[in-house]
Parts: sequence; structure tokens; C-alpha cells
Amino acid sequence: MDKDFTRRRRRELIVAFCLAAVAALVPLFVKDVYVQNVMVLTLMYAALSQSWNILSGYCGQISLGHALYFGLGAYTTALLFTKFGVLPWFGMLAGGALSALIAMALGYPCFRLRGHYFVIATIVIAEIGLLLIQNWDWAGAALGIDIPVRGDSWLKFQFTRSKLPYFYFALALACVAWFVTWWLEDSKWGYWWRAVKDNPDAAESLGVVVFNSKMGAAAVSAFLVAVGGSFYAQFVSYIDPESVMGFQFSLLMALPAVLGGIGTLWGPVLGAVILIPLTELTRSFIGGSGRGVDLIVYGTLIVLISLALPRGLVSLFAWPKFLWRKVAVR
Repeated sequence: MDKDFTRRRRRELIVAFCLAAVAALVPLFVKDVYVQNVMVLTLMYAALSQSWNILSGYCGQISLGHALYFGLGAYTTALLFTKFGVLPWFGMLAGGALSALIAMALGYPCFRLRGHYFVIATIVIAEIGLLLIQNWDWAGAALGIDIPVRGDSWLKFQFTRSKLPYFYFALALACVAWFVTWWLEDSKWGYWWRAVKDNPDAAESLGVVVFNSKMGAAAVSAFLVAVGGSFYAQFVSYIDPESVMGFQFSLLMALPAVLGGIGTLWGPVLGAVILIPLTELTRSFIGGSGRGVDLIVYGTLIVLISLALPRGLVSLFAWPKFLWRKVAVR
């Protein structure tokens, strides 16, 4: 059994490497700027959903307020760059560290809540953060922050002539989020999180420090989401409270994981690959006259998937193995 487990872990790494290599080659054949933009967003949301999945999927603490950390990352990078000239790379680290600290500070009271009470608390806290930023004049208030573009530069992480640098950074971010999840899945923390998700009382009786487990998951998840927010700020060169801290961002982080398979390694990736292009194409073809139709489309898709495949789309890949075992037994 140990050998089978080791082989499976090694196979997951090989598959991930091959998929990343193929993804890296795609821009060489796809020159359309719009399609490249969709690919960047898909990779970004794959990373965000993977990060959200650490807290909500593995640890079982369903959060619908992760837009708070996304916005903190975006605003930290933008403010440090525009006000003090700090390079975005340092802004990403600062935004991630700040978000991790705030996640643990908020988790101290909130992790004493369970079930729908915790979910409601995350939504309320994120909305409070949104209102505070909207009324903070130094941060641009409701008008937001316009990030000055000073030519193409990896040092300042700004590119005007091509989206390829953003694509490769988004790919790297998605790979890092996946690898962190893969590594944690087989660590002590990973086993603790799954135990807390299944039955926190039983886990505590067996020596699992439930509260510390939740705090650790929140810190890792918030850090990675904030790095995604920092990237998004540089990618669009303009942010305002609604564009980076709106409730829709919390939903778009959660939905790919729910669609693909919550609490699984490949679920967020699979969900993002299906959901994000569908969202962007729906918006493009329908336009402003169909505002909200994209929500209806992928909302309906998720309802259907939830009814037919409660464990998400990744459960489809278990069927060949299941059927093979049945045949082997006979």
C-alpha cells in the first residue's frame, strides 16, 4: 500500500509537470490577445481557487469572504508602488504577509463559530473591509488607484506590448498554489485539516490541535490569495474597491473548486478551466445587455453538476479505475 501511495504521489507530480509544460507552449501558437487574456484569468482563478480550497476544502471552513485578502494584496502592492515607489515584488510579499496576519487575527474569534455562522461571519467581515476602503481617502476611496505605467519592465512588473509575461507569471502562480497544496496534502497539517473537516470533536480527542489547524490553513490560504490580488493589480493597472473586493470575487474563488471537486487536488484546476472561459465568453457575446446572464449560466451548471456528481467533476476520472477493479474482481 505504501508503494501504491508513493507511486500515486509521483504520478501526480509527473502529470502536473506535463500539463504545465503544455500550458507554457500554448501562447506560442495562440496569438489572439483576447484569448491570451482569458488564459491569464483562467490561470489566476485556478491559483485563487486552489488557495481557497486549502481552508474551505481541506479544513472544511467554508469562507465566502476571501475577496478581503484579494483586495488587501491588490491595495498593498498598489499603494506601496504609487506612494513610496516600492517594487511590486516586495508589495506582493508585504500584501501576502499582511493578509496572513489579518486572517489569523480574524480567525481568533471567528473559528469559534461553526457551520453557517462562520460563513455569514466571513461575508460580513469582507463587506466591512470593502466599506472601509471605499471611505479611505488616502487609498483613493471609491475612485480607486490608477497605477502609472512606466514602460515594459520585469523589475516593475509592467508590460504594455504583450500579455505573455503576465501569462507566464499566472502559470507560475498556479503551479506554486498546486504544489503547496500537493505538499501539504501529505503533511501532518494536511491530515489534521481533513480530520478537522470530518469531525473536529473526534479529531481533538485524538490529539489534533483544532484551533491551530484552522489558523494555519487560514494563513496559507490568505497569503496565496493576496499574491493573486497583487498580480491582478499589476495586470489591470487600475483598481477600485468594487473591482478587487466585491463579493463576486469570493464567489469566483469558491465556484471552480465546488464545480471541479471541493477538497481535492485537481478540482479547482478543472473547475477553473471550464468555468472562467465560459464566464468570459458569455460576457463577450452577450455584452452589457445580458448583464448577470453569466452568473445564471454557470450557476445552473454548478447545480446540475452538484445533483449528478456531488463530489465534483474529478469524480468522473474515478470511474475507469472503479470499473477496472470490478472486472479484476470478477
